[in-house]
Amino acid sequence: MAEVPPVPLTIEGSSVLHQMFRFDWKAWRRVAAADREQIANSAVQTLKQMERGDGSSTQSALYSQFGHKGDLMLIHLRKSAEELNQIELTLAKTELFDFLEAKYSYVSVVELGLYESSAKTYATLSANGLEPHTAEWNAAVEDVLKRQSEAMAPRLWPSIPEAKYLCFYPMDRRRGEQVNWYTVSMEERQQMMHEHGLIGRRYAGTVRQIITGSIGWDDWEWGVDLFADDPLVFKKLIYEMRFDQVSALYALFGQFYMGKRLPLEQLVDWLRLSA
Repeated sequence: MAEVPPVPLTIEGSSVLHQMFRFDWKAWRRVAAADREQIANSAVQTLKQMERGDGSSTQSALYSQFGHKGDLMLIHLRKSAEELNQIELTLAKTELFDFLEAKYSYVSVVELGLYESSAKTYATLSANGLEPHTAEWNAAVEDVLKRQSEAMAPRLWPSIPEAKYLCFYPMDRRRGEQVNWYTVSMEERQQMMHEHGLIGRRYAGTVRQIITGSIGWDDWEWGVDLFADDPLVFKKLIYEMRFDQVSALYALFGQFYMGKRLPLEQLVDWLRLSA
């Protein structure tokens, strides 16, 4: 019997785009006050249409960014990558976009890793005498993915939480000569991910998270969004997770971006030069 695949099954949902911008306050000051007001109001209308893309859930959200990495951060969740591209074009065609300098962006897709389901599915199929990647094997795997996707639809197609603060960061698993996540057995990876998840569950009442996959889509392997009403919880959660094995040995982190939710009705005031 051939070895079972080392790759855990995943299910995917919303396509996700993060955009970070520097605002050109110097150029903005040169614009007449009446024109600034018109540009701001027009941008709010466009962003409101983006915010409720399907008319029911929050699909785009704006944040006032902390630190030198930018001034404004947008996150968009859509049904497809094509819709994300349309969002980019729509925003680029606004007059306000002339004052925005892109500092960073990230493209990914909501992903749920099915380590436990994968191990059980592979074991069952092997016990039934099926060879990996045969037509029968693939059909059985597709059936598992279909059932899991239906059961986890709310997590795969989330609404952006209304929490006051957002922390976003990309990350990889190490692939070095001495420590390589992708050479560890499925059983060991499953156990480490289980222990990793237990920490996150302890923060379930104070933090909402959206995990996205980006292998082949962007420069890192995953993106992590954390939403909370108290930004201090980001520090506590991430610090505690650094002590578990999957993070201590195998995690590489990109830059962190934090923002405070900027309700669209407050954007005009944010853009006003006078207090």
